[in-house]
Amino acid sequence: MDDTTATTSAAPATGPDLGTVDFHFDVMCPWAYQTSLWMRDVRDQLGVTVNWRFFSLEEVNRREGKKHPWERDWSYGWSMMRIGAILRRSSMDDLDAWYARAGAALHVEGHKPHEPDVARHLLEEIGLDPAVVDEAMADQTTHDEIKAEHARVIDSGGFGVPTLFFDDQALFGPVLLDPPRGDAALRLWQAVTAWVEFPHLYELQRPKTPTDHQAIADTFRPYLEARDWVSINRGKVVGFGPEGSDEG
Repeated sequence: MDDTTATTSAAPATGPDLGTVDFHFDVMCPWAYQTSLWMRDVRDQLGVTVNWRFFSLEEVNRREGKKHPWERDWSYGWSMMRIGAILRRSSMDDLDAWYARAGAALHVEGHKPHEPDVARHLLEEIGLDPAVVDEAMADQTTHDEIKAEHARVIDSGGFGVPTLFFDDQALFGPVLLDPPRGDAALRLWQAVTAWVEFPHLYELQRPKTPTDHQAIADTFRPYLEARDWVSINRGKVVGFGPEGSDEG
């Protein structure tokens, strides 16, 4: 029996569908981006259906008295998700490509996909219409899509990204710095999906040493240099989330 057979046969007969996962993300989150690389590797090996969904770090980190991201003409991660919402209406594959390219631009190359002109350029790079940026900004219903998906995480007790849903079960994480590939990616997938069998298993966490913090800073350096906001860490929220107050 190979790894693929072992992984897929481990699902409880009456449990959630482990062949489909809703992956909630914010383009601006470097942790979610690392986990998305692992998720794509698992998808390519096992044929898992990945539905990309939204969550706003700007909103969850918003300070009292500051504008909500949907109240601004342009709002970093929120506006990038509005672009994604328009693309997803035609094809989940288009949103997948947009997240992959915009995420790499920010978290690997240190560019600024949260700027409208850069966003247009990146859409052209992946063969999509740059006019989608203006279409998304003109379509107020994109706000509704993001709000609904953000609320789904919050209502489930969630607080950040990546958050994975297997049917109605939500899991925060895995939080990865160096996402595994190949057989190792499948072993991690089996470990993650095993949690679904235990709905009252809430936490298992590895403390971070000073060496770990340095490795995180080194890995996230492109993001740290390209961001236009102050990152914060609110206890359980794994840090580096955009703070809404930086946009006025």
